[in-house]
Amino acid sequence: MRKRFKYILRIIFILIILAIIVLVLLQFKGKNTSTQKYKEIDVIKGYNYELEDRDTELMQDVFKKLKKELSKDDIDYNLYAEYLSELFIIDLFTMNNKDNKYDVGSSEYILDDAKENYIINVEDTIYKYLVEKSNRKEEYPIVKSITKETIENTDYKFNDETYEAYKVTLEWEYEKNNKYDKKGIVMLIKKDNKLFVVAYEGVKD
Repeated sequence: MRKRFKYILRIIFILIILAIIVLVLLQFKGKNTSTQKYKEIDVIKGYNYELEDRDTELMQDVFKKLKKELSKDDIDYNLYAEYLSELFIIDLFTMNNKDNKYDVGSSEYILDDAKENYIINVEDTIYKYLVEKSNRKEEYPIVKSITKETIENTDYKFNDETYEAYKVTLEWEYEKNNKYDKKGIVMLIKKDNKLFVVAYEGVKD
C-alpha cells in the first residue's frame, strides 16, 4: 500500500514539473516581441533610429524628413521634436503591422529610464487586445496622416532633474474609424543633444 502511495506521489510530482515547464515555455513564447525578422531599410547613425520594411509609407516619409534635419550641422530642435513626435505616434498607433501585444511600437524613442514602464503600460492598455498576427480575422489601426498643431518650449522634471523640453500637440487620422486616440500631447526632453519621449497624453475632442 505504501509503495503504491509513493508511486502515485511520484507521478503527481512529475506531472507538476511538466505543467510548470509547459507554462514557462508558453510564457516565453508569448513574450517574443516579434514572430519574424524584419529588414532594416534605413537608419539614422548616431541616434539609433531605424526604419523597417514593415513600416508604412507615412512613417517612411517622416523618417526621411528627420534624417535630413539630423544630418545638418545646425539642427533645428523644434523640427527634430516635431518629426520625432510624429514618428512616435505613427509607430505606436499603427498596430496592423505589429506581431502581437508584446511587439510595442516606438520604444526606441523612449528615454531608457522610462522604457520599461512605457512597454508594460502599452501592453496593458493600447495593445491589450492585440491578437497574434497569424490568428487575426480583423484589421487593426493604421495611421494615414498626422499634423502638428502646436509646439511649446518648456522644462520637464524627470527623476529629480530638470531638462529642456518640448511639448508637442498632434492630431492624426486613421485609414478606418476606431476607438483609439486621434489627438495627443507628446513630451520630449533634451539629453546630451538627443531628444527622448518621456510622456504621452491622449486628448479628447
